Amino acid sequence: MNFLIANTFTDSLGKLTAQEQKAVKTTAFDLQMNPAAPGLSLHKLDGARDKNFWSARVNADIRIILHKTSDSLLLAYVGHHDDAYGWAERRKLERHPTTGAMQMVEIRERVAEIVTPAPLASAAAADVRQERFLPPLFRNLSHNDLMAVGVPADWIGDVHDASEDSFFELANHLPEEAVEALLNYVTTGELTPPVIAAVSQDPFAHPDAARRFRTLDNVEELSRALDYPWEKWAVFLHPAQAALVERIYSGPARVSGSAGTGKTVVALHRAVHLARQHPGAKVVLATFSPALVQALRRKLWVLAGNEPDVSDRIAVKTLAELGQELYANHFGVAALATEHSIRAALQAAAQAAKSSFSPGFLYGEWTDVVDAWQIDSWEGYRDVARLGRKTRIGGRQREDLWSVFSQVRGELRARREVTQAEIFAKLSAHYGGHAVRPFDFAVVDEAQDISIAELRFLSALAGDRPDGLFLAGDLGQRIFQQPFSWKSCGVDIRGRSHTLRINYRTSHQIRTQADRLLPAALSDVDGNAEGRGGTVSVFDGPQPVIQLFDAEDDEVAAVAAFISDRINGGMAPQEIGVFVRSDHQMARALAVVDLADIPAMPLSTQDMAKADAIVVGLMHQAKGMEFRAVAVMACDDEVLPLQGRIEALSDAADLEEVYNTERHLLYVACTRAREYLLVTGLQPGSEFLGDLFGSN
Repeated sequence: MNFLIANTFTDSLGKLTAQEQKAVKTTAFDLQMNPAAPGLSLHKLDGARDKNFWSARVNADIRIILHKTSDSLLLAYVGHHDDAYGWAERRKLERHPTTGAMQMVEIRERVAEIVTPAPLASAAAADVRQERFLPPLFRNLSHNDLMAVGVPADWIGDVHDASEDSFFELANHLPEEAVEALLNYVTTGELTPPVIAAVSQDPFAHPDAARRFRTLDNVEELSRALDYPWEKWAVFLHPAQAALVERIYSGPARVSGSAGTGKTVVALHRAVHLARQHPGAKVVLATFSPALVQALRRKLWVLAGNEPDVSDRIAVKTLAELGQELYANHFGVAALATEHSIRAALQAAAQAAKSSFSPGFLYGEWTDVVDAWQIDSWEGYRDVARLGRKTRIGGRQREDLWSVFSQVRGELRARREVTQAEIFAKLSAHYGGHAVRPFDFAVVDEAQDISIAELRFLSALAGDRPDGLFLAGDLGQRIFQQPFSWKSCGVDIRGRSHTLRINYRTSHQIRTQADRLLPAALSDVDGNAEGRGGTVSVFDGPQPVIQLFDAEDDEVAAVAAFISDRINGGMAPQEIGVFVRSDHQMARALAVVDLADIPAMPLSTQDMAKADAIVVGLMHQAKGMEFRAVAVMACDDEVLPLQGRIEALSDAADLEEVYNTERHLLYVACTRAREYLLVTGLQPGSEFLGDLFGSN
């Protein structure tokens, strides 16, 4: 007999208290070991429409709802007695007659009666009626069209009647694949081609069924599902994500998608998949942020902690940490040149050469061109393509600049200091030869902010092996690096670039609002385009709110009230994030948590999931994080975009890049929110707020 678990079970389990969950787990383990054990007090639910629903007694009040046949036993739901029985009476488990996927279908009840208004006498009144009663969204789709995308037969009429106002309420009653297909139709005007299973195929094996049902082969898998019921991604992977995770790639591959589409989940599952498929192989899962590394390590434990032979072969590190460790292994511990020492060396060399270039331009040229590409000769600098550098310079100017940079190179060597880029360059040369590589596969999250030197290193580390390098990122979240050609670094992803379109993390309202900050499509230097159109969020939520104030105290009070409302509504403190642009605004964020009388947790390398505190941090630290509620504070004029960055520009040609990355920062901060988003600032507010909260 197959033993399965449904996502409706994990959802309901997460709503119980810790003590109640513990009791449920004990009963679930007993069911898996011996479903016929007399102590389980199985009781058939005669009042349910689906005659295969049974209940199992956990204690005097808690009941597990099972779907039991001769071939399978499914954990379907758990709750207090009346809630559990009521849930079962309103559900049935059935194979969809068109797609062949197994579905948990809610017994149809009209979500809202469609009331036909009485005729209005005047043309003006008719206009009012037209605005008030929105036309159905799907009236042009036939019965067969709706069946083909997985709409249960009983709900066809409701879908035909659904308007823009009523759709998301209706969506709560429909299978996920039907919601996605209908949202895609609204967005693009096209229906997603359905996946039709053969009549003989197991309906639980259908890709759409796999997102809500999982066969558990052993007690360890059940334990993982019950220990982390809110981590649905660890058990139920979306079919589009699963296809990218399990695919065999002939060369470097990239997965993109806007915030919330599951790129990090795909990267994590990809690392685990590679370790499982290649016993003995070593995998590195890398990113740039220490906070994100900590989150990835926790998620790796959730996903594969019960498989030490898999998880122990996956190293999760920041790229900087990885580079320094490998460099120490081969060349000795590196003495890293600091930004201060490099700026000082540039200034001294510029004075000696009587250079007229500003300190800001010299540091940018050094960082983005000379050091990034590890240029060590005049010929190399003369011929390099200065991608991302807007200021044009002629041949004579390059000669003058090289006299400065060559002196800095000599100064660093005299001090025996190396830059981070030089660390990766030496490792690239080392692994590009015949050296034994420390990892068989590399997976990189937040790859849009990878540097030139880091990408060249990863290319050398992966070599030309199939599946050697897998990158996940979003060009719309690039905030650190100048754009450059991946192909020139040996990473050609043409034909192996894929975009995720389904957003499970961020509400429809927050996603559509945040998307206004970015263009409809973004392209990298190699011409690989990432279209942002066609992305859909599968759940509804409150509208994001913007508030501007005359005084900081008023802003602090409003954000503190926002947080108190969330806490009083049952939200845990660690499910709330407060973000500001820079350290100069951090005092306002800390004043909020003080006023709300809740501890603050810095967005750092600590395990925030276990801290009973609100997470407070800078916008750029928030990448890869997610929270149920987010307050983005201090969005003042001259804070976004940051006035200091603008004033530091040596050439107006670089202004566009500053504005782009500042927009990306605000986009990143806003899209950390799952359900609630509050954006605040002092009058007149950031110029970006007009785009973020402008009219449709």
